[in-house]
Amino acid sequence: MARDLEGDEARQQAHYDEIGEAYEAHYSDEWSTLYRRRFLYEPLLKGIDVRGKKVLDAMCGSGQTAEYLLSQGARAYGLDISAHVIEQFRAKLPGAVGVQGSILNSGFDDESFDAVFITGGLHHVHPKVPEAVSEIHRILKPGGWLCFYEPHAGSVADSARRFWYRHDNLFEANEAAVDFEDLMRRNAARFDFVTTRYSGGPAYLLVFNSMVFRVPLAWKRRYARPLLWLERHVERIQGKRTSCFAMVQWRKHQA
Repeated sequence: MARDLEGDEARQQAHYDEIGEAYEAHYSDEWSTLYRRRFLYEPLLKGIDVRGKKVLDAMCGSGQTAEYLLSQGARAYGLDISAHVIEQFRAKLPGAVGVQGSILNSGFDDESFDAVFITGGLHHVHPKVPEAVSEIHRILKPGGWLCFYEPHAGSVADSARRFWYRHDNLFEANEAAVDFEDLMRRNAARFDFVTTRYSGGPAYLLVFNSMVFRVPLAWKRRYARPLLWLERHVERIQGKRTSCFAMVQWRKHQA
């Protein structure tokens, strides 16, 4: 199902083909995996039973999210534009289906998935985030779930992020925080907005995103545990302005 890509997507593909090994090392180590489970996966799946369901890890990278979905009994698929990370996905998760392709034109059948999960991928397709959500809506069954977390517009962290994105070669020029309010206005007739949660504090920055901050993995092990403890307490008082990302559960309207 691999397709020719153009423009921003082609650059993103080349970028992740290049940094795939470093990304895997930093985002799949013990501490990032613990962060994912506590602060991403458990909230994203709260109240949703994926056992036996066909679910998609969209913009999957090497499959960290799909691995968790498999552990919850789901029939997991992964989709990513990078050939290199899809090779990693297939090698690591023989029980899942890895597909190289674009979230803007996935090639999957209409209404073929019970749920789609995205963990920090939508901001890579800016300014075509609405088109990506439209494609997800197409492939979701009526009543199916779209659950995702993304850096969001309107936060203090986003002000720093916009400056950083312009000066750090780990980011492509098109990357930008997601405007959740605009996205909700566009999709009010198609989805029920079930939950919204704001999170992302010191552990999100220095444990989960250690690659971005160029933290050696050996250093990360020394401070990860206290920062993970602190994250839980900081999260309780965070809102839109003070958090690094927003996390939502949306449900496609029934036919």
